Amino acid sequence: MKSKATLKQIANELGVAVSTVSKALSDSPEISESTKQRIQEYATLRNYKPNALAQRLKSQQTKTIGVVIPNILNPFFAKVFSGIEKTANERGYTVITYISNESFVKEKQALDLLSNGVVDGFILSVAEESQRKNLTQHFQHVLRDGLPIVMFDRALPDVKCSLVVVDDVEACKEAVTYLVHSGCKNIAFLSCIENLSVGQLRAEGYLQALKDLGKEIHANQIIRTNSEESFNERIEKLLKEEKYDAFLCADEHSSTYVMKRCLQMGKKIPDQISVIGFADGIWSRRLTPSLSTISQHGPEIGAAAAKLLIDEIEASQKGEKIAPQKVIIRTELRKRDSVKKW
Repeated sequence: MKSKATLKQIANELGVAVSTVSKALSDSPEISESTKQRIQEYATLRNYKPNALAQRLKSQQTKTIGVVIPNILNPFFAKVFSGIEKTANERGYTVITYISNESFVKEKQALDLLSNGVVDGFILSVAEESQRKNLTQHFQHVLRDGLPIVMFDRALPDVKCSLVVVDDVEACKEAVTYLVHSGCKNIAFLSCIENLSVGQLRAEGYLQALKDLGKEIHANQIIRTNSEESFNERIEKLLKEEKYDAFLCADEHSSTYVMKRCLQMGKKIPDQISVIGFADGIWSRRLTPSLSTISQHGPEIGAAAAKLLIDEIEASQKGEKIAPQKVIIRTELRKRDSVKKW
């Protein structure tokens, strides 16, 4: 590997001051064009690269955002990340990503590592373990150190920071109303994410919708669990009952699994069973029949989170403070072939 020259080495070899080399490489108007050209050409020849970390430490700004997401395989988080990165780049920031894998320990490790002068702030969705156990101390430490946090999708009410979410309650109310208008009379609710705040809000929306429509609510038409294994066992019993003609699913696993099992059992979708799921990955359009979904507009969530964070970072650098804000992104019910037309 070709060795890299330092500012001091270039200055010695060209017989000029270190400050002259530094200014020439920064294109300073204080240095003549001929001198700048000579120094810049020589620096290129000697494979000189500026020490970005040193420059950032000197300015007390890293121009870097830490993004911590729970699951890299979830298409929703990938879409959110695309929105974060696009907005961050437009504002002159780079992004460092860390995957918590739903673990409190990994989430804490990410915050400890990146908050040590590496990033100016964090955008994150809380790990399942942290949310289930209401573990907040690692977030409080970051905020006390003066680094802003913006949470998206999942949040902790005890952490006073900005938040970007969708209205999960209203989204499920709209979905239930659509199913009823399409002729469905017995709508079951399925969830594998009862341990997450979004799962609880989606269940709340389902229950509110049935109440508003004057429908009876029966405990045996609701599956709310924390694991895919438990869900798979409980759904088999529900599918044997002929009275259900629609399923509102709070997560990707419950929607795809129930569609697969219905088709395996010879039930016709949507003639006999209608299904609506959450998120809106490519798989929802490629299923047969295609799955109606509640789209959370991941890129818009990411863009809004990045804007909030960068605004907070730059206000802080001016000695100003922005109070935590809550941004709600509207969902969209994308009507495909898994629900009867009305």
